[in-house]
Amino acid sequence: MKLTGADILIKELIRLGVDTVFGYPGGYVINIYDELYKNADKLTHILPAHEQGAAHAADAYARVSGKVGVVIATGGPGATNLVTGIANAYLDSVPVVFITGNVAVPMLGQDSFQDIDIVGVTLPIVKHSYVVRDIKHLQHIINEAFNIARAGRKGPVHIDIPKSVQLDTFEYIPDFKINTRNSATFTDFHKIDAAIDLIKESKRPYIYCGGGVSATATGDKVMLLSERIGAPIGMSLMGIGSVPCSFGLNLGMSGMHGRYASITAKSEADLIIALGVRFSDRATGSVSEYAGNTAVIHVDIDAAELGKNIRPNVSICGDLKDILPVLAEKAGAKSNKQWLERIKEIKNKDNSQTTDGFSPKSIIECVNNHYSDDIVVTTDVGQHQMWVAQYYKFERPRKLISSGGLGAMGYGLGAAIGASVARGRKRTVLFTGDGSFGMNLPELATAVTQKLPITIILLNNGSLGMVRQMQTLFYEKRYSNTTLERKTDFPALAKAFGAAGNTACTLDELSDALKNAPDDTPCLIECKIDVNEKVLPMIPAGGTIKDVILD
Repeated sequence: MKLTGADILIKELIRLGVDTVFGYPGGYVINIYDELYKNADKLTHILPAHEQGAAHAADAYARVSGKVGVVIATGGPGATNLVTGIANAYLDSVPVVFITGNVAVPMLGQDSFQDIDIVGVTLPIVKHSYVVRDIKHLQHIINEAFNIARAGRKGPVHIDIPKSVQLDTFEYIPDFKINTRNSATFTDFHKIDAAIDLIKESKRPYIYCGGGVSATATGDKVMLLSERIGAPIGMSLMGIGSVPCSFGLNLGMSGMHGRYASITAKSEADLIIALGVRFSDRATGSVSEYAGNTAVIHVDIDAAELGKNIRPNVSICGDLKDILPVLAEKAGAKSNKQWLERIKEIKNKDNSQTTDGFSPKSIIECVNNHYSDDIVVTTDVGQHQMWVAQYYKFERPRKLISSGGLGAMGYGLGAAIGASVARGRKRTVLFTGDGSFGMNLPELATAVTQKLPITIILLNNGSLGMVRQMQTLFYEKRYSNTTLERKTDFPALAKAFGAAGNTACTLDELSDALKNAPDDTPCLIECKIDVNEKVLPMIPAGGTIKDVILD
């Protein structure tokens, strides 16, 4: 049967198992939205306040659900508004298919109304990009796009569908199939043997887990390896939750703002076993001194990451699901008793650091204690993000949803919406700051309209806290444009949107606000904190453990 391009798109989304799309209508996708209207019983559409909100929501939806996120936006400004969200998904390896409309094929590149080369704009930040110039290719492209998004190292794919293609007709194949892209079978067993030799020689091994461990749900295999070879575990921001916080050898986040025990253990290790990590600058500090005389085993599904920032002694390209069981089996049992005694010593020092009163740490612990370990926590970007990474005790994977690689302020509220929708509209928590929240706060309208029970913990210090912290430590307290001096009444603003709004100045007030949060609408709880609160430890950019700031 012959169908229009718009009809083929919606039918293929449904056939591919998509049940939720995020998007914003416009002139160049009006035909697509007409088909969405006809299929409203099969596809739920979430309308944001801004296309960037849709992009972040689809990103978090994909992270939480394990499915491919889908975004639809019109051409011109609708498409360009997606750019930050696309870049965020790319740097954090999240599978999202972004579908944009455009001018008719004959008008492409003619400077007509809202004619933008969105493929050219986004090409560096997608796994693949398509312009569908002929409807006969549409069905194949849709299927291939989903395939690419979830194959190997996951990531965003863009499909640009001109209006003329949406209107054209072509034969639709209900049982359309293409060859799927599967990861190649792992064959480099000789590299595993080389890695085993390093593990057996090591007396102070350290396992460094990244987003690849979370994406492959291989935390149980990491714990098995850890126990067998007597190796503590440190995390990148993206790896948090992949191994339960309560696991005895989990030292927490490493890197610039990592936990003291984690960054100290890594600096003293004689072997780093890096699993699904990128070795970004926030993780390494000084690349020339990182690892030093320490041997490195790097395992990643993306060959481009191996040796890109840190040259490993052994690099293994493949799926952690295939490689970790073999590593654990071949490594054998090692006690490394002296090393584990040292780990216990530095963990005790880490745990001795306390903060009294109504502080970021006590606020986060209060929220942590109120909810079960099944809750999904999203964050914006800044000091609050690092405090959550340091202090919130995550016991399960896919429970911390944060902008890691891009560090996009304004990510949090859209992400909280997508995470809640992915969980069947269950309670989701957002930690944010007054700076980040101001970026995309209109998405409160979306959360209210969708009746999502999102608890927003707004840590308000009246400043752009992370930049101000750097100005304090490294720029002689020259606070250039980081003191906000805004008069915004956040609880009143939340109420104006139709949400609940509260202010908490004590832990008892915070606890009461958490208990009384409504089940069918967002609740914002403003917690005013001291402007001089800092994220510590901190290793200065380009520094080493020798430069760590503890107080």
